[in-house]
Amino acid sequence: MTFSRCLSGLAALSLLASVSLSGAWAQSPRVEKLIGQMTLEEKIGQLNLLSGHHAVTGPYATQDVEQALLKGEVGGLFNVYGAEYTRNLQRLAVTKTRLGIPLLLGYDVLHGYRTIFPVPLGQAASFDLAAIEQADRIAAREASAAGVNWIYAPMLDITRDPRWGRIVEGPGESTWWGSRIAAARVRGMQGLSLSSPDSVLACAKHFAGNGATEGGRDYSGTELSERAFREVHLPPFKAAVDAGVKCMMTAFNTVDGVPGVSNEKLIEGTLRKEWGFKGIVVSDFGAIGELVNHGVADDPAEAALLALRAGVDIDMQGKNFITDLPKLVKSGAIPEKAIDTAVRRILTAKEELGLFDNPYGRSDPAREAVVMALPEHRAAAQAMAEKSLVLLKNDNVLPLSNKLQRIAVIGPLAQAKADTLGPWAGHGDPDEAVTVHDGIKRLVPLAELLHATGGTVTRSSSEDIAAAVRTAAKAEVVILVLGEKSTMSGEAASRSNLNLPGDQMALARAVLALGKPTAVVLMNGRPLTIEDLHNEAPAIVEAWYPGTMGGLAVARLLFGEIEPLGRLPVTFPRNVGQIPIYHDQLPTGRPAGEKSQPYTSTWLDVPATPLYPFGYGLTWTKFEASAPRVDKPVVRPGDVMLVSVDVTNTGKVQGTAQIMLFLRQKSTRISRPVRDFKGFARASIAPGKTVTLTIPVRDTDLFFARSDGTFGPPEAGFIDVQTGFDAGATKSLKVDWRPKG
Repeated sequence: MTFSRCLSGLAALSLLASVSLSGAWAQSPRVEKLIGQMTLEEKIGQLNLLSGHHAVTGPYATQDVEQALLKGEVGGLFNVYGAEYTRNLQRLAVTKTRLGIPLLLGYDVLHGYRTIFPVPLGQAASFDLAAIEQADRIAAREASAAGVNWIYAPMLDITRDPRWGRIVEGPGESTWWGSRIAAARVRGMQGLSLSSPDSVLACAKHFAGNGATEGGRDYSGTELSERAFREVHLPPFKAAVDAGVKCMMTAFNTVDGVPGVSNEKLIEGTLRKEWGFKGIVVSDFGAIGELVNHGVADDPAEAALLALRAGVDIDMQGKNFITDLPKLVKSGAIPEKAIDTAVRRILTAKEELGLFDNPYGRSDPAREAVVMALPEHRAAAQAMAEKSLVLLKNDNVLPLSNKLQRIAVIGPLAQAKADTLGPWAGHGDPDEAVTVHDGIKRLVPLAELLHATGGTVTRSSSEDIAAAVRTAAKAEVVILVLGEKSTMSGEAASRSNLNLPGDQMALARAVLALGKPTAVVLMNGRPLTIEDLHNEAPAIVEAWYPGTMGGLAVARLLFGEIEPLGRLPVTFPRNVGQIPIYHDQLPTGRPAGEKSQPYTSTWLDVPATPLYPFGYGLTWTKFEASAPRVDKPVVRPGDVMLVSVDVTNTGKVQGTAQIMLFLRQKSTRISRPVRDFKGFARASIAPGKTVTLTIPVRDTDLFFARSDGTFGPPEAGFIDVQTGFDAGATKSLKVDWRPKG
């Protein structure tokens, strides 16, 4: 890079403008005093974030990392944990460096630290915000006891492509539901007071549009309209900001051709100026240096310039800031005030965490020993797992009798402890995981359990399958536990084929051919294309990766000790050719009918409908729902319209019904989704009884990106209010929207 390019007046003015606008809030005397005492090198050191270990599991820092810490060249470490170890790291920072500035200590805690809850996509299936918030409160309590003060979560990427492995980390396909999950998770992690020793700094990721992948591939390019970006992908991050989140992590992807880590319009413009965010922005792992690969920077030095100018405060593992910012400042390419602004945000975050007053409060060996073994944490994990389970099919097989004497538990995941925890399982111990096999054994200890793997997740020989069939033939009922290994979901785990991996479908067919009552339990981190399994298996339970207590939760569902409460937060396609398929797609001038017809928006070889729609989930009973009715046939700005539905339990047992609300706006001059999820209500209903469920609709639920670029409600027109048990079958009512008069 030529420094004349960096020294352009435009670049300098842009940086100075960022300083003046982004630093205009109340400043801490302690922070300002420290900044005044710091050398340029010490300031830039605060912007440098290094992995404490080359492995993602930590916890031990390498010698070169400790040396960088002692020189004041590091402001934070990640992948380090453990009360004794993190206490030693903080001691080095506080007592062995010139200014004694404590460290940010970060870790990926996506669904639990030691007590592992269901993966975030599974938690979204619970449709229980209180339980989701509680899960992250427990995760924060455990992680903070091990010295972690910064968690890289919640992951808020809305995605409609299940080929993308990271769908497992997020809230699914609904922007409305994802926004509410965002706020709940931030509250859970940061607690009532960020300075409390059992609270952590939440870092929402990946800002933004990361879920709009191409081909379901990680790190791919992204092509989004401004409207789709603002309506679909940004709202969960705005909800996190409104809930008080203190950190954002940039995305690897580009938006309108600009990578997330250098996107000044997005970070300084939308996030800071428009939304008023005052926290820190951290790059993703090595993302600043990757600007060269994107082709937007000539070399690492220019990459560092672009990232700092965009508003990035911390360089994660790239070492671009620590290497290149000193010479950029000294050459005049970057004003030192720009460095001060980033340092101010970082030191303010450390102050808000209480690190200056109590640097060792989160590194408490005594608290760590107690917190990791709390039975109430295990109970909460089990309760969440129970709420996340989705009954996809049941032809009178479930629930099973607890008087069964011989049960076959077949499949490569039946006793797979690490896979039960799922990907990104914090510091979870696989030995503590209750597998499906273990859970059944605990629940029906007098029954004889027969087990055969039938091969591995990725391969089964004919001998493996034959042995499994022989085992299943001896049992009264069969539980087939199939799905993906945990390494098949998450980052760097995209799949082009979403069928059951390996030979598991062949295993399933061979066992099903016995004609035994058989239930399939799926463990996976994404929607799978299981139409053949749906057609052939009498019962299917979606268990996701259910976490530490997941196997017992599954067993309790199989044997009817609990009812199925989970509902799908994402659409299941019939095959990959249907992708993307989701509940709030835009309409077409030639919509598909119930049957395939020429010259309509459908396929020749598959129906236009998904295998399982958004919101789908069966119960032990049957329900019927009335058409919606409203308390206001005409809705005006400021109104809260109440939508009511009568639900009758037409079955023989008590059960929980969930009604979902969708809106479709018409006469907006801009084509709006055919159904846009905006709320739900649920109730437990006795057999033969009818309950009225009511869901509020606010005028803000009608807001969208209008043609003039503003975000607000439509002009006068009609709103289709749609209600039903899922997005696949709804009843509707037309409401008159009048913004004036």
